[in-house]
Amino acid sequence: MSTFSDPATILMLATVAVAAVIAVIILALVLAGVVDERDRLKRLGDHLKQRTAQTIAEQRAATCGYVEAKRRDTAERFVVDAFNGKVDTILSRVKTTNYGVLEQEIRDACALVNQNGKAFRDARITREYLQARLDELTWATAIEVKRQEEKAEQRRIREQIREEQKARREIERALKDSAREEDALQQAMAKVQAEAEQASEAQRAAFDARLAELHERLAEAEARNQRALSMAQQTKAGHVYVISNIGSFGEDVFKVGMTRRLEPLDRVRELSDASVPFGFDVHALIWSEDAPALETALHHEFMREQVNKVNPRKEFFKVPLTAIRRQLEAQGIQATWTMTAAAAEYRESLALTKQLAEDPEKAREWAHRQSEYELAAEHNESDAEEEALAAT
Repeated sequence: MSTFSDPATILMLATVAVAAVIAVIILALVLAGVVDERDRLKRLGDHLKQRTAQTIAEQRAATCGYVEAKRRDTAERFVVDAFNGKVDTILSRVKTTNYGVLEQEIRDACALVNQNGKAFRDARITREYLQARLDELTWATAIEVKRQEEKAEQRRIREQIREEQKARREIERALKDSAREEDALQQAMAKVQAEAEQASEAQRAAFDARLAELHERLAEAEARNQRALSMAQQTKAGHVYVISNIGSFGEDVFKVGMTRRLEPLDRVRELSDASVPFGFDVHALIWSEDAPALETALHHEFMREQVNKVNPRKEFFKVPLTAIRRQLEAQGIQATWTMTAAAAEYRESLALTKQLAEDPEKAREWAHRQSEYELAAEHNESDAEEEALAAT
């Protein structure tokens, strides 16, 4: 019998803990690389701003027809200040998706300022200065794109760390529970064995049956303990899951992911949280000794069918379920498949929507129930906040 204090068990737990530490180190290294890239972009931005300032200082930002230096400087400063005010406001609205719109706004601002500058001997922004400010827009957009990529990458790694930590806690809990169960069964068997030795021939058959039952339960407990130890030792072992959410993403859209949890459905239930209106349906759970490699292979195979073509970290694919199944079977991987999604809540919601449209009285009753539910939820939330405040 193995216990939680066995050297082998301790070694396995240490292995899992080391894997968690490695995940943290990977995050640190990624962040270090991010900092280097951010520094490079910052230096580029500083260079562009210096170039803009130098263009103004060398009076190459604007031009006009005045010969007198004072009038010329005043007119050029007028159009430059007007243009910069508009451009600075435009640059404050930079996002990853609006480069084209902002570029046109800068060009329109330049045209408007040049039009207004005609009253000052055709004072106007030079093409060189317009391009300098457009280059700043390009730089600002690149910064925003990089910032969003960093956020996505950090979220992914944090999620990986959380998943590893949950898997480690689950393994530790399973080992403790298994050890306690084995101890309890050993004690029960010893007690029944002692009672059997004192029993008569007529009673001994009942004790033997009880001992056989305890032996079977002990074997099951030891098997669970061995599975937990194996999961701790094989840091890449886990399940690859294929799930769908018709109500949220439509037909033939599947998420292919992986988890190292002893209970892989726990991960699926987490994904079916408040961030999606309906729960996920499970089509397959595939055990693999190298789950990350299997997941990566499937992602590569269906790369062109990826729903989000911009973010490669997203795991949703617009592909028939039969194609995923064929790909796995071609690799000799067998699994139990559920080819039709239940999508129970989604289908019930569709039916209810139709009923509410056809029956005004039922619609009023439903709306009343919803209002009562929301009031009850607010009341429970308020009570929870009061309890939390009282506890502090």
